[in-house]
Amino acid sequence: MSKIIRIGTRDSELALWQATTVQQKLEALGYDTILVPTKSMGDQVLDKPLYELGVTGIFTKTLDIALLKGDIDIAVHSMKDVPTQLPKGIVQVAVLERAITNDILVHKGSGFLENNGPATIATGSLRRKAQWLNKYPDHKVVDLRGNVNTRLLKLIKNDWQGAIFAQAGLERIKLLPKDAIPLDWMIPAPAQGAMLVVAKEEDDFTKEALGKQNHPETEMSTTIEREFLRTLEGGCTAPIGALAQIKDETVYFEGVVFSLDGRQKIDIKKEVKLSNVQGLGKISAEEVLQKGGDKLMQEIRNENSTVH
Repeated sequence: MSKIIRIGTRDSELALWQATTVQQKLEALGYDTILVPTKSMGDQVLDKPLYELGVTGIFTKTLDIALLKGDIDIAVHSMKDVPTQLPKGIVQVAVLERAITNDILVHKGSGFLENNGPATIATGSLRRKAQWLNKYPDHKVVDLRGNVNTRLLKLIKNDWQGAIFAQAGLERIKLLPKDAIPLDWMIPAPAQGAMLVVAKEEDDFTKEALGKQNHPETEMSTTIEREFLRTLEGGCTAPIGALAQIKDETVYFEGVVFSLDGRQKIDIKKEVKLSNVQGLGKISAEEVLQKGGDKLMQEIRNENSTVH
C-alpha cells in the first residue's frame, strides 16, 4: 500500500464532504490518501443557466482532465452531475450507498402554497422547473446557480418565496432547515443522492482499493436510471426524472420526461423482478419515446439550440 491515492474533488463544502467520506473509508482500509480540491467550470460561470452553457459534464470536466493527465488518481462526484458516457480511459470504480433521493423546498413561509397566489421559486434545474410549473402553472421560476451555500444565500437576499434543493446535499453539510418541505411528488434526477468514484481504466491498484466501497444495490438502481436518461437524452439537456427502488427482490421504476414549460408530461412506471432487471432503463425509455417522447425530445432540442 505504498502508493498515495490522490482524491480529486470540487472545492465546494458539499463536494469536500463527499471526498472526505471516501478518504475516510480508504484510510480505514489502510490506504494513504490526499485531497486535491479544484474549481470546476460549473462553479466559475454563475451568470448563465446550466443549459445555456451547452456543455455536458460541466462539473466533472476539470476533474476528468486532471485524471487523464495523471494529476489525481480518483475523482469523487455527485453522480447526478456525471454524463452517462464517461470519457475514454475513465471508468466507474465505486458507487457509494445512496442517501435520500428527495427534492425539498426551502422557503420563507409556506402560506403561498395554500393561497394559490403568484409566487417566485428558484432553481437551476430544468427538471425541477418543469415539475414545479406542471403542479403550479401560475408560479414564476427563476434561475439559481452556485454551490449549495451560495444558493441558500441568494435565496435569503432575493424576494423569492422559495428555492428547490436536493435533501441529501443539505443534510450532508447540516444546512437543512427544520421547516423545509419534502417534495415527494417530484421525481428526482437519475442517480440523485448517490456518490460516484471514477479512476483511470488502467489503474488496477486504485480500482481494487475503491471496489471495496461499492454498494451493489445503489449501483444497480443508478445504472437503471442512467440507462433511462442516456436512451432518452441523446446528449441534450432535458427535464428528465428517474427513480429505481429495490424492495423484496423487486425493482420499482418510475421515469418521466416533461416539456420545458412543464405542460406536457410523459411518464412510465414498472415493477420488475430482480432476475429480469437487465435493460429495464433502456426498455422504459423506449416506451416513453413511443408514447410521444421522441417528438417531445425533438422540441426540447430545437428550443435548446435556439438558446445557444
